This record gives sequence, C-alpha cells and structure tokens, in this order.
Amino acid sequence: MAIGLRLAAAQETSPSGEALYQARCALCHDGGVARAPDKNALGQLSPERIGFALSYGLMNQQARDLSQRDIAALVRHLKRTSPPVAAVLPDSSCHDPALDLKDPSLPRWNGWGVDIRQHRYQPADQAKLAADDVPRLKLKWAFGFPGEVKAYAQPTVWGGQVFVGSPVGRVYALDAGTGCQRWVFDAGFGVRTAVTIGEDARGTTAYFGDQRGIAYALDAETGKLMWKQRVDDHQGAIITGAPILADGVLYVPVSSAEEVLAIDPRYSCCTFRGLLAALDARTGEVKWRGYVSPPAQAQGTSSMGVQLFGPSGGAIWSAPTIDVKTNAIYATTGDSYSNPAQDTSDAFVAFDLASGKLKWTRQMTESDAYNVACTSQYPSNCPDKKGPDYDFGSSAILVDLTDGKRALIAGQKSGMVHALDPDHDGAVLWQRRVGQGSTLGGVQWGMAADDSNIYVAVSDVGLQRVPPGAPGAQKSVYGIDMKLDPAKGGGLYALSQATGEIVWHTPHPGCNDRPGCSPAQSAAVTAIPGVVFSGGLDGHLRAYAAKTGEIIWDVDTVQDYTAINGAPAHGGSLDGPGPVVAGGILYVNSGYPNYGSMPGNVLLAFSVDGK
Repeated sequence: MAIGLRLAAAQETSPSGEALYQARCALCHDGGVARAPDKNALGQLSPERIGFALSYGLMNQQARDLSQRDIAALVRHLKRTSPPVAAVLPDSSCHDPALDLKDPSLPRWNGWGVDIRQHRYQPADQAKLAADDVPRLKLKWAFGFPGEVKAYAQPTVWGGQVFVGSPVGRVYALDAGTGCQRWVFDAGFGVRTAVTIGEDARGTTAYFGDQRGIAYALDAETGKLMWKQRVDDHQGAIITGAPILADGVLYVPVSSAEEVLAIDPRYSCCTFRGLLAALDARTGEVKWRGYVSPPAQAQGTSSMGVQLFGPSGGAIWSAPTIDVKTNAIYATTGDSYSNPAQDTSDAFVAFDLASGKLKWTRQMTESDAYNVACTSQYPSNCPDKKGPDYDFGSSAILVDLTDGKRALIAGQKSGMVHALDPDHDGAVLWQRRVGQGSTLGGVQWGMAADDSNIYVAVSDVGLQRVPPGAPGAQKSVYGIDMKLDPAKGGGLYALSQATGEIVWHTPHPGCNDRPGCSPAQSAAVTAIPGVVFSGGLDGHLRAYAAKTGEIIWDVDTVQDYTAINGAPAHGGSLDGPGPVVAGGILYVNSGYPNYGSMPGNVLLAFSVDGK
C-alpha cells in the first residue's frame, strides 16, 4: 500500500511529456537546428529507438537526470502528437528472378563518387543516357520510404539493383528497372551513407555506415548481415560519408553530432575528434584509426562551471579519396568544436593508406572553433573566439592535369573552391570564390569533374526574420520566427581544373513566389558526358549543358507520387546526395528538410519517355 501511494505521488509530481519536451528538446528540434529532426520526424521513430537514444545514445546527456518514467512520458508524448503511420503496405516484393550481381556488363554507380577518386562523373558506357535524350526524361517509378519525412541517402546501382538507406535505418535492395523490393535489412538507426559494393571470393558485399558510428557488411544477394563494427566509441560519432573500398580494406570516415550536443550548457564540451578507420573488408576488424587531432585535454570551465575540453572536432563528413600513386587517402575536415582550434580543422588531410599516419595537412580557414551553442540563447559552450563554421562537406576530387601534373580539388562552406598539389604536400595551386559563404553557405555537399572542368553548385541559404506565425516560419534557437529567403543563394559554375577560371556561370532561375522556397543549390552535383545535374532546396532537379550552362531539363519533384510499394510518397527539397545515373535511368532521392526546407520521402527513377 505504501509503495503504491509513493508511486502515485511520483506520477502526480512527474513532469508531463509535453513539459519535458519543451524543456529538453524543443530548443533544437523546434528551432531548426541543423541535423536535429523536427518533432514530426521524431514521432515517426519507434518508441524503442527514441528511448534508446535518450537512455544510452546520442541524447543521453539531455536526459541524464530523467527517470525511466520521465523518458516513457516523453516518448508517449512524441508518439501521440505525430500522425499515425500505415501499418500494412501491399506486397511489393519482386516475383521475377534477379539479374546476376556479378555480371560486369550491367551498368554500375558504386558508392558516393563512382570511382575512388570521387569524380561523380558517369562515363557514357555506364550512363547509357545521351545528352540529346535528357530533355525527354520522365518518371519511370517511385518508391516511398514508409513513415519517413526524409530521404537523405544516395542510391547505389549494381547488378541490376538499387541499394539505398533510410533515416529509420532500413536498407533496401530494389530492382533497378521496376522498383520492386528484393530484400530489406533493418539496421535500427538512420543510414545516410551511400552503399559501397565489393566483390571477392565470397561473393558480392554491400557496405555502409549508420548514425551510431557502426559500419556494416551485408550479403548483397540476400541482405543477410555478415558483420558489423562500431568504428568509434564516442557517443556523438556518426557516419555520414560513404565508405570506400580498395584492396580488401574498407576505409570509413567518421563525423559527429557533438557540435549539436554542445547546445546543452550542462554538456562538457568537447571531446570528439574526426577520424578515418581502416577495416578488414572480410571481417570488419579495425586495422588502424587515423585521427585528425590529439586526444582532448581539460581546458578550464565554462561560465556555468562545467568542465571544458579540447582540441576537438575536425569531423570527416564526406567520402574519402584514394590515391594509388602516392599510397595516400585524402579527406576534408570540419571545424573545431572547442578551444584550442586545431590546424587540421577546415583542412585537406592526407593519411598513409597502410598505416593511417598523417602525411600532411593543408588548412584553408584558421581559428574556426564553433558549435551550435554559438547561435543559441545558452552560449556557455561557445568558444571565446567564435569561428565562422566553414566546414568542408564536399569530398576532394583527384584529377589529372597536363604535363603529368595533378590536382586535388574541393569546395568549402566559405564559398571558396581550392585546388592543391597532392604531389607536393598540398601546396595551393589555385583558389576561386563562387559564393558568399556562411554556416549554411558556399559549397555544401559535393562537386563533379569531367576531363577538363569542375562543376560547382552554390548553397548560400538565406534566412529572413518574419512575424510570429507567418507562413513557412520556423523558430530559431533564439525563439525568433525565421523562414528561407526566396531571393538568396543558388547558381552553378563550371571552373577550369587547371586554372580555376570561370568557364560559365548559370544563376538559379528563381523561386517564382513559391511558399517556403529557397534557390539554394546545396545538393551534390552529378555529371555525364555533355550534361551536369544539380538539385535545389526548391525541389527542382535541373540538367545543364556542360559546354554552355544552358538549362536543358527541369523537373519539379515536390508532388505526391503513386509509389510502387504503396507507401504514401511525397517529394521535397533536394539536398545532401546528388542524383546517380546508370543504365539509362536517373535516380534521385527527394525530401531533405533542414532550416525550414521541404520534407519528403521518395526515391524517384527517371528514364527516356518513362520507359
């Protein structure tokens, strides 16, 4: 009886789920903080996944003094306030036998950039899509990710199948021609990386990483788990860049959400350090870890009396680049999270392929120590000399120039494109400004290269302050209503690989007063012979003539679709991954909401006349 009375009293005095959400979660998840899903997206997650994140995972700092009863109340609130997800969908399994995954005659787009040099250029024999046919592209099929509000993983095409991950952690193998489902694997946590395919004596293997910092290997024929390996033990570690495979070794880049965790003034910021990990592709055993910075040390206390640490940061957001000539692997890094700012942040870094030893580094922005606390009403974890947050999210592209010379080229959120000499410790060859740069600006997720040019899309997202409750408004971390600026951002450039000179520039054609529209072109760029593809936050995917920059095809993906699997499907903003082209079909995910851009949950396949 006494126990029951105490329990009842605890239930009466325990905060409601709504109160807990407002106190612990709303600042980020209702405030448009990057990489913090909104309340609706949270509610689509399973109760088990939300509870795990709060009790043991990425959000355990925010929930560290909550009881299990409090956590349960918060989970119930999120599930109750979110629209229900259809529990049963029609069977969309394939009934015809699959093609042979090992058949080398079947067109392929592997991983992030097609090749280990990350060109994002599909040659004619694999694209099987002529420039003259691009204006005739029409929808062939659509696949809806059930219960999702994002579609943020780039598809991979191999052996007549499409491999693609989803924000709730499901990895699908779909028939490349029809979109029917071959198999699905549930990793349990979001999969944002592209899938990398490898072949050896065992057969065909699919490799990817998840948002807990775990790398996976699946049998690509069946979806059966072969191994999984946590690549880094830091609670903020995540994998966003696609792993890359070479000579039986899987190289995995590791990024982090600690920059967001720092918004909590009680969080002891910051200890994560970016790294590349080399794993045995057969077993998942870690062969080496190459860190961007030394281990963090105590650096005094914050204004809240919380212990601070540093150096930290240098996340590797994008797929690395392999150079067989110099036995090196290159990556680009993010900013520092805390003092002291490290000279390997906002930099190109080169590691030895065999040992993981740092060979050289070339920093492009100095003293860039920044975290999300710097833009919040609780700035105690913000470094005293706040940096501009000029990360690299773009992979470095390795290209051959004339006279045996080479260049390593990447774009930065500063709005600069940099070309370095990989054969002389990253000496600067040229630099070209293409955007104004900002925390959301410059070059975001990737460029493409053909034989002579680099193709660069510009983000430069703009935010406007608007009256409370205005259409399209979102609360910022200061509680101010903001919305995307329909007149700021965007544009596509062609630059000479040799000199950085501008070959052509095509501005964004404009939003035409569409509500919630931004002209920013944040998604990665893709090229085939004669054509460059670039998607935007306005939901449009456009094709540009590679010689002139003329727009030759424009499709608005923001609409409802009848999906092959029967799931409710809607397109949204194009951000993060770019389109891929293989076997005459263009595949693109639509729906990447961030800072008020448009949600969506659909993978689209386009072919000539939709056939």
